[in-house]
Amino acid sequence: MLKATAIHKSYGQLQILKGVDFEVEKGEIVTIVGASGAGKSTLLNILGTLDKSDSGQLFINNVELNKLNNKNLSDFRNRKIGFIFQFHHLLAEFDALENVCIPAFIAGVSKAEAEKRATELLDLLGLGARLHHKPNALSGGEQQRVAVARALINKPALIFADEPSGNLDSANARELHELFVKLRNEFNQTFVIVTHNEELANISDRKVLMVDGLIVQ
Repeated sequence: MLKATAIHKSYGQLQILKGVDFEVEKGEIVTIVGASGAGKSTLLNILGTLDKSDSGQLFINNVELNKLNNKNLSDFRNRKIGFIFQFHHLLAEFDALENVCIPAFIAGVSKAEAEKRATELLDLLGLGARLHHKPNALSGGEQQRVAVARALINKPALIFADEPSGNLDSANARELHELFVKLRNEFNQTFVIVTHNEELANISDRKVLMVDGLIVQ
């Protein structure tokens, strides 16, 4: 599903990634752990095509992303990759349903089809009664589940999550972690997750440790 080889990244004289090799199989939940400053989020951003490596190769679904121009890369990202961040980044002026639909609209999906899919996802995530609530009327856990639905709307090959439960209390964090497992079990959804949460790391299929810009185990 994903293969990255010899990924290097520096900012000025500061070398962040020092030749990372990383692979993920379809339907796997892989967590990336390590101390702050180890390069986890930098790697995640490169794998998710939000940033570019200085050198190395990245393949998702056998597509070599380094060779795509900006327009084709943006289109691939929108259709094949979902993102969940620590802070949900919902748009305050839109309700839950509208927030979830936005990536589908960008992909050219009709309003009727996007709203149907978004409603199904929000129902699945236990938010069927909250479709028309704006973010400020939702709890932190509900807002993060809206963000999960938004990540899923275009049926992505991969979901990348950066500290997805970092802003949640323990009960909501546990609920979110169980949701990831449910999505993997029911839809064979693939996740790559950066986390400091030991509970989330331990329910993953594979835990990868980064130290000083390299994967060490």
